[in-house]
Amino acid sequence: MDDQTLRKRVMDIRVYARVDPAQKIRIVEALQNQGQFVAMTGDGVNDAPALKRADIGIAMGKGGTDVAREASSLVLLDDNFATIVSAIREGRHIFDNILKFIRYTMTSNSAEIWVIFLAPFLGLPIPLLPIHILWINLLTDGLPGLAMAAEPEEKGIMQRPPRAPNESIFANGMWQHIVVIGLVIGGVSLFAQAWAIRSQSAHWQTMVFTVLTLAQMAQAMAIRSDRESLFTQGLFSNLPLLGAVLLTFLLQMATIYVPWMNTIFNTEPLTAQELFFCLMLSLVVFFAVEVQKWMIRAGLIFNRKNA
Repeated sequence: MDDQTLRKRVMDIRVYARVDPAQKIRIVEALQNQGQFVAMTGDGVNDAPALKRADIGIAMGKGGTDVAREASSLVLLDDNFATIVSAIREGRHIFDNILKFIRYTMTSNSAEIWVIFLAPFLGLPIPLLPIHILWINLLTDGLPGLAMAAEPEEKGIMQRPPRAPNESIFANGMWQHIVVIGLVIGGVSLFAQAWAIRSQSAHWQTMVFTVLTLAQMAQAMAIRSDRESLFTQGLFSNLPLLGAVLLTFLLQMATIYVPWMNTIFNTEPLTAQELFFCLMLSLVVFFAVEVQKWMIRAGLIFNRKNA
């Protein structure tokens, strides 16, 4: 069978017998020409060329030869094919959590940009001082971002279709989320500023600072899953993240109500009404993300995990 014929038939063939090393490479290349991401398992010297040519070469760690192990990118220490499934599951889990961290940090940073950029166009004074921005970046990007690594795997992680190797990390609604939710966070922060100034409150800058920080905490809790509601996941299913959010909240309250921190951050104590207003505005972000996930579950927004 020539190469062109093999490429046409390779997707329909399931079993090959008495295959020599050169033919193994031809099979791998034919599958790759069909856009497939090929994993090849082997243990002998004759498997080494195809293991090297495959996208992922998988060698046996116990019964495999040194040549096969050197040519592979993955070695099964227990020679158990079920370990490949476990590795795929763990890989998807890690990749999901990396995407959540990217979504969280880029949305938060875009919100800060929107707040600084849009305020002058709306006739508002500069809403934040440099120390406020540094505090937000240190506090909100640090603790909650690290805690996202402890997020449990999502339901149906092995039932979703495979991700294309060349797929952008901003695919499947990522960049839309960054822009839209970033605008929502920026919008509620600027609304707090405008409301405070209109109410002739002397604490407007502290209110913007507080809403921007707490809104990012609300977003951190909401984006724990791309599609499942937090109420379905359970509030306590990721205790490190919950602890990080609570600690961030307490530290933010300290910048408002501890006198010596008022001096450092140029903040002022908020009244109970003002603090409640800030909390309610922050929850708008949480429910905005929940509505977005509901639309994904309802099929109103396409997501690869729904396919």
